[in-house]
Amino acid sequence: MQKSLNLANAERAMQNAGLTQAAVAAELDVSREAVSQWLSHKSFPRPNKLLQLGKLLNLALNELVFIEEPNAPKVAFRKMKGTKTKDHHIEKAQEIGRFLRQLAPLLPFDTLEMPPVLKNPLVDYDYLQKAAAKVREDINLAPTDTVDFKHLIRRFRDLQAVVVPVMWGSKQRHENALHIYLPDSQSTWVYLNLDTNVHDFKFWMAHELGHCLSPNLEGDAAEDFADAFAGALLFPHALAEQAYTDIKRHRAPGARANRVLDLARDQIISPYTILAQANQYAEQIGKPKIELGQAFNGAVTNFNKGYYNVSESLLASAGRDENGKPSAKDYLATLEHVFDTPFFDLLRRYLKQQDKSPGYVQTVLDMTLLDARSLHAELT
Repeated sequence: MQKSLNLANAERAMQNAGLTQAAVAAELDVSREAVSQWLSHKSFPRPNKLLQLGKLLNLALNELVFIEEPNAPKVAFRKMKGTKTKDHHIEKAQEIGRFLRQLAPLLPFDTLEMPPVLKNPLVDYDYLQKAAAKVREDINLAPTDTVDFKHLIRRFRDLQAVVVPVMWGSKQRHENALHIYLPDSQSTWVYLNLDTNVHDFKFWMAHELGHCLSPNLEGDAAEDFADAFAGALLFPHALAEQAYTDIKRHRAPGARANRVLDLARDQIISPYTILAQANQYAEQIGKPKIELGQAFNGAVTNFNKGYYNVSESLLASAGRDENGKPSAKDYLATLEHVFDTPFFDLLRRYLKQQDKSPGYVQTVLDMTLLDARSLHAELT
């Protein structure tokens, strides 16, 4: 990584504070020539002087320094509701990506060909339906078939994306899924939080699949496309048309809401996805949207309470440690099998070859050191 001062911010801050180069030099106990070289990109401050300069100018590190990284990891988040992505979220995810670089040479995928992706992904109803239909065809699903978890897992594998199942908890977390693309190895890593309601989890998996199919999109454009693609894949036009007609047959809002919940139960996807896709269909053909009011939110909350989180379902029979957590042995055996992921094998091989400590496991899986030690002991 190459670093340089953000001269515009630094000079503006000096001007606002009434500081000359000589004054900065005096405050930091360096020569005026040193400050002149910093501000002309001829040299870069040592770490302690950089910290002092930031404090003097009242600038945060990301405001004072440009960090140039040609092959910086590209990250995208499936955020929890109401959260906002900040610089430290991006920096933390990119740091995970830098650790993943060490696993990339061990990947079992064909390095001669790139997996297929969408040429020009758009958030357009007709385009999304065509893209979803193509993916459904690729995984041998008819237009009205239910997308199963196994279909999504197999598609990730076909796209050479490494699924990383994690247990990040159900609250106090910025993201529930994380997508990391490493340009230098052209590898994709998809973190999925298992501490999630089963109906939401399938949508997040489909959302991450949308990212895999649109690697050139970034920021809000990437998130908007991934969300729209997930809805179209899980509940496409044919199902939305049937649902709209079926729901509208009921006159009372409560009966309509119950029908949405029944469809969500059948498809194992969120009731919000059912309603959103039915209304997108209605908008496309010029029909009025279905309005269910605020009471629908409460009905969905109660609906979700009737189901275990994915982690609880998958690890219900797992052995437990003294803290009541699933044993590392059962955790690994279950997740490797269910998600058909090479991740833990890569981790196992790398830890043994390089004699890495539990700290590596802690960073690459973003878990507590205590949990990392248990997993490290089982892997090595």
